[in-house]
Amino acid sequence: MVCSAAPLLLLAMTLLRLGSPVDGTPQPKQSQAGGGSGQHLYQGSGAGEFALVSVYVNLDFSDKTWPLALSRNLTLPTASASSSPRTLTGLNLTTECNVDHEGSVHCACLSGYQWNASVCSRHQSCQHAHNHQHCSCLVFSHPEPGYCQLLPPGEEVPPPVFCLPAVPGTLSLNSQLQMLGNTLNLTLLLNQEVTNLHWFLRQPQSPSPIPLHPGTQVSLSSSQGQAVLSISNMSYHWAGEYMSCFEAQGFQWYLYQVVRVPLRKTDVARLPDQLSISCATSPGFQLSCCIPSTNLAYTVTWSPREGSRASSFNTSGFQCFVLAVQHCPAIDTMYTCDLQSLDLDALRIPIFITIIQDGDITCPEDSSVVTWNVTKAGHVAQAPCPKDKRGVMKRPCGPDGVWGHVHSNCTDVRLLALFARAKLLLAGQGSPDKEVPQILEQLPGQAVVASSPSDLLTLLATMNYLAKVVAKTRIQLNHRALEDLLRTADKVLDMDTSFQWTLARARKPWAGSNLLLAVETMACSLSLQDQPFNFSLPNVLLQSQLLEPPVPADYRVYFSIQPPLQAKIPGHSLASLVHNRTKFSITSLVLRKLDHLLPENYGQGLGDSLYATPGLVLVISITAASQTFHQGEVIMDFGDTDGTPHCVFWDHKLFQGRGGWSKEGCQAQVAGANRTTQCVCQHLTAFSTLMSRHTVLEKPSLTLLTQVGLGASILALLVCLGVYRLVWRVVVRNKVAYFRHAALINMVLCLLTADTCFLGTHLLPLGPRSKLCLAAAFLCHFLYLATFFWMLAQALVLAHQLVFVFHQLSKQRVLPLMLLLGYLCPLGFAGVTLGLYLPRGQYLREGECWLDGEGGALYIFVGPVLAVVGVNGLVLAMAVLKLLRPSLSEGPPAEKRQALLGVIKALLILTPIFGLTWGLGLATLLDEVSTVPHYIFTVLNTFQGVFILLFGCLMDKKIQEALGKRFCRTHAPNSTISLATNESYVLEHSKGGSEPVR
Repeated sequence: MVCSAAPLLLLAMTLLRLGSPVDGTPQPKQSQAGGGSGQHLYQGSGAGEFALVSVYVNLDFSDKTWPLALSRNLTLPTASASSSPRTLTGLNLTTECNVDHEGSVHCACLSGYQWNASVCSRHQSCQHAHNHQHCSCLVFSHPEPGYCQLLPPGEEVPPPVFCLPAVPGTLSLNSQLQMLGNTLNLTLLLNQEVTNLHWFLRQPQSPSPIPLHPGTQVSLSSSQGQAVLSISNMSYHWAGEYMSCFEAQGFQWYLYQVVRVPLRKTDVARLPDQLSISCATSPGFQLSCCIPSTNLAYTVTWSPREGSRASSFNTSGFQCFVLAVQHCPAIDTMYTCDLQSLDLDALRIPIFITIIQDGDITCPEDSSVVTWNVTKAGHVAQAPCPKDKRGVMKRPCGPDGVWGHVHSNCTDVRLLALFARAKLLLAGQGSPDKEVPQILEQLPGQAVVASSPSDLLTLLATMNYLAKVVAKTRIQLNHRALEDLLRTADKVLDMDTSFQWTLARARKPWAGSNLLLAVETMACSLSLQDQPFNFSLPNVLLQSQLLEPPVPADYRVYFSIQPPLQAKIPGHSLASLVHNRTKFSITSLVLRKLDHLLPENYGQGLGDSLYATPGLVLVISITAASQTFHQGEVIMDFGDTDGTPHCVFWDHKLFQGRGGWSKEGCQAQVAGANRTTQCVCQHLTAFSTLMSRHTVLEKPSLTLLTQVGLGASILALLVCLGVYRLVWRVVVRNKVAYFRHAALINMVLCLLTADTCFLGTHLLPLGPRSKLCLAAAFLCHFLYLATFFWMLAQALVLAHQLVFVFHQLSKQRVLPLMLLLGYLCPLGFAGVTLGLYLPRGQYLREGECWLDGEGGALYIFVGPVLAVVGVNGLVLAMAVLKLLRPSLSEGPPAEKRQALLGVIKALLILTPIFGLTWGLGLATLLDEVSTVPHYIFTVLNTFQGVFILLFGCLMDKKIQEALGKRFCRTHAPNSTISLATNESYVLEHSKGGSEPVR
């Protein structure tokens, strides 16, 4: 040991010659050199003339030089006259010590000697341990330093031979040269009982040995007499000197093996990997190959070398070989960087150089941000990253000679270093309990300087690796480490969503899910002694509470944010989780803005639509005895959420592990005097609420208008049936009128039954999962569709009469066809919808007895309706064109012509009304639509029974005349317009204006 201050203390091991066989344990004597008392280290069996003892000698040397006089034999003073003479036959140094300026004594063992394990455990190690061993140098208090002891001799070597220690084990490995991807097996064979076995890896670039622990690549196993260290998927990260440290016979032992791992091509960084260059503008260029530092020595050979100069330099753990080409080649050339190490095959790294010839299309030189040289069309230009960044910037040159967008994977070197540490920590290198807090401490600063999508992705990956380490090793974080994590998360959530997050999600859509999993995992790892703990930032809020039995009646947590958020865990749920009077902690975490960064993945029952959220995610976890519980009832109130939201949680298992929203185990319920919506879930995880982005917020006035409109329609339809009961025989004197009024009366019956059924589900609320609710939804779907198909039947009859003017329709043929079209077709659509979407859980809307607007069920209703409206439009256009032709006067008799004219007038009036209604219905499906279309939509939809009564019944001239005769009244004025209903229109708001069509 190199000493820096005097005095120098030397402790001597002495070999004493005895005049007679030793009968007992020799007693140490006071040394002539003075200073202390001797201690017995090892004694023979009692037969022989030699005994090995130790004498504590304190020798002070001002010049730190060993006097030659002490090397000769010394005679010790006799204890008494009868004693046999004792002669010092050998003097060996054991320990070299140094007193520093603070009075502490640093003592290191010399060759052949070592500290006893019990001494090691009681004293602090020197700052720079000799030979990287923890117990090679210890710190003692002056003036009583310790001294090293002789290692125990081998059983086959009797004392007092100069004791060669017998190592209680051997360390072997399957191969010193490990090929890439292989598994390294280090086997420690033991002939003694050992304790405190540890494994270390010492690398050239590492100042101290790296502890190894079980990880994704490291596995440890032991059995009687042996211990095995296995490392899978070997790479250069695992090359170096492996050390096995253990205690046996009272001492610490260190065994070593050196492992070499060759590099692979992907470990070599080329800049550039291809180059397009114009010799006229750039007569020379530079190529480089960079390899990471390893315990293998590599040499490089460039080819071709003519007119070039090779050099090398080291930077931040990499060795770079550079070729400066001074003369541009005349033709396209492939340069090779051949890396060679002893006894290994050469690594040949190609770099293609394309020479731009006259007439080639090129992209011009551009120096807008970085310098982009003239590049041939179809090639990609490359440029190094700015200082303190690692990676490469690429820019394609299009076939037309126009530069494309710059693609950069430049990442901050400090962030990459933290990422590499976290990744190797998960693999099995390092000390998780020490390094995880150290890395977390540096992450907030790295989040501030992160300026690119690559920085963001690297930061998220680092957090993800740390979370996996915490979960695997079950380490507990102190409050400072947790604060660092939450500060990092707050800054990440505040990053530019239009640049960093958008581009990062384009490369890894599940990046937001990884962030949630990392924060969720580490947030519930707070040590018990640091609780209770509260923390608040703009985007991250956390409350952690330590509870002891008995379990409280209910656990409540409240976050004073906008909108306010509160949650409750019932006492019976806590009692079922916590047993044996164990302390437990409840951690509640709120993340804002995260919901906008998660993938738009929706699980079963949510369909494929896009949703809006209240802007936050709530994470609740219960931990007891280092175990995290995932089952338990929780009741949450996300504040003022108008409408009927979906209560959901983020399930990390969905979509091949990329995560998605799921409503399994969660349901909404209405509670409180203000009837707010609460979410009740039977498990603990990350929760939020979803509302369709197409949904207009429910308003009491809209609900009231819907119910009033449906009631008015039902009353009007009943009046219409009563009128037809009185005048039926009078108004159906010809076939055209018969078909028209037959279709109209079937439309009235279908619409009346459907409106009554739908209004009943609102006035008498049914359970959303009851069979009555399912039956009501199916019946409404069928009857509303039947209304439209009867309208279609009416339009087709009119179209036939317009095209085939002199062709007479037969009641026996037409009426059965109308019945099939009016009832069988809608029944088929309704049945198919039920069969397809009920098993998927996508048939009923959340909290209502109507079709789910987030799946495809509602669209099987909307599609046929729009088709009918389209056919009506075609028939209307045909009728208008026919009326403009004078040949119509040569057609049917006057009464028949009047009936046809009535139908055309009805279509002319009713079709725009119903078509406009459905146009507004489609408008309500658009994002950010105002509430005005919803009100107009509801009025036209729910009052359509009134429209049918007015336009299809009371304004018909024949009906007016029949009613006048029935009640002895005069005929209606000649100016009265005779209208025929061509269309029975049903919108979703006739089924409930409280929810717009989606």
